[in-house]
Amino acid sequence: MISKDKTYTTLRGMPVRIYATDAGGLFPVHGAIFNDGMWNGMKWTEEGKTLFTTTSCMVNTVDDLAEVKPRIKRTVWLNVYEHLIRASETPIQQFLQKPLARVKVKIDCEEGEGL
Repeated sequence: MISKDKTYTTLRGMPVRIYATDAGGLFPVHGAIFNDGMWNGMKWTEEGKTLFTTTSCMVNTVDDLAEVKPRIKRTVWLNVYEHLIRASETPIQQFLQKPLARVKVKIDCEEGEGL
């Protein structure tokens, strides 16, 4: 289900604004696609599709909706001990024992990526 609380683009990557999700009928989601410097009105199904085929099967089009998931950007430090690895937001050691290695890891991924 499409939600006004989420961010979407089209499958071709164009920005989308969702105005309503309860308009009724086959295309209850109303909004606009930003293309060529202007916002163009559009309607979608509850699933974010723009077109039905003659057999009522869904067909993907370039204007179908795709949810934009938030990106996670952060740096963590992995302190590697003989039988343990601990993550930390800062490069300080976490135990009295000196770690075997301290590794800086930069994370830049979509929420849920790799799960």
